[in-house]
Order: sequence, then C-alpha cells, then structure tokens
Amino acid sequence: MNVYDFDGTVYSRDSSVDFFKFELKRHPLILRRLPAFLIKAVRHKLGKCTTEELKACFFSFLKDIPDVQKELALFWDSHMKYMAEWYKDKREDTDIVISASPRFLLELPCKRLGIKALIASDVDTGSGAFLSANCKGREKVMRFREAFPDEKIGEFYSDSLSDLPMAELAAKAFLINKGQITSWDIKKGKK
Repeated sequence: MNVYDFDGTVYSRDSSVDFFKFELKRHPLILRRLPAFLIKAVRHKLGKCTTEELKACFFSFLKDIPDVQKELALFWDSHMKYMAEWYKDKREDTDIVISASPRFLLELPCKRLGIKALIASDVDTGSGAFLSANCKGREKVMRFREAFPDEKIGEFYSDSLSDLPMAELAAKAFLINKGQITSWDIKKGKK
C-alpha cells in the first residue's frame, strides 16, 4: 500500500486556507474571528497554547456557516481542479491519505478520488473544536499503526519534513515540492 499526505501533496494547495477563503467570500461575517486567531497565533508562537487550540480557534469560523456539508460540496466542486495530476495517474484502490487537516474537509475529495482510507484530525464542524490530537509528525505514525497495525508501506509521499516519522516506515519515500517528486533521503531527513 502507498500512503500520501494531502495538502501540498495530493492536493497542490492548503485545503484549510482555501476553504476559509472560499467561505469568506460567501459568508464575510467569519472575518470577525480573525483578531482572536491572530492573538492565539502569537500565544502559540510563545508556547502558551497548543497546536490544537490554535487550529480550533482558526476553525471557529465554522460557527458562522449555516450548512457546512452544503458548503463543502460547493467548495470541492470548484477546487478538485487543484488535485495533483501525478497523483491521478498513480492512484490505486489501496491508497491511504493521512493528514493533519480536518477529516470533515477531506472526506469528500477522498471519496471523489476513490480513496477509501483516510486518517486525519477530528474536528467538530459545529464549533471547530479538536476532538483528537492534531494528526502530524509522530501522531501520524501512532494513528496509522492503530488503523493498520501489521501493514507495510510501499511508498510514502509528502511535501513536509515533519512527516519524517511516516517516511521512516516506508520502503521508499518521496518529497513533493511544487508538484515535483524527488526521492527522500530519510537518513538526512531531506531530499
């Protein structure tokens, strides 16, 4: 089986940022949540709040969206075009996507791509609250092993060096940089 990060890998952009921008045009009221997020970002930088708290503050804009599922369908109708072309050619039925992005945001595009297995951060669509740890770094390995305790990873693809713990599990690992795929020298943690 092959395992893929989502943002910057299968999807060529950042889905959370794109969804926020999409919703900002449709529901400008969400802009009122920006000052709290900026304050939280400074606190996070100073080590005074967790990544989950920061991201929950960001996703609090969901409180101002009347029908999140409807908005997600509209969003992905216009954003599937940003899926990486190389992935469309490589896709297999056994692929797994593992991402720090919220599960609610990735379920629909994964379904449209035919990806049956998704591991992601669990976020409440009514409040933006995190219901699980942020699925990043070593957390990805823990979550992968919980879901697939005995599976071997043939190939792993990501755009982020924070995914080194997942890359170390794979027979082969690849870094994605602006759609370009290069072999990942795991010993050095870089290409």
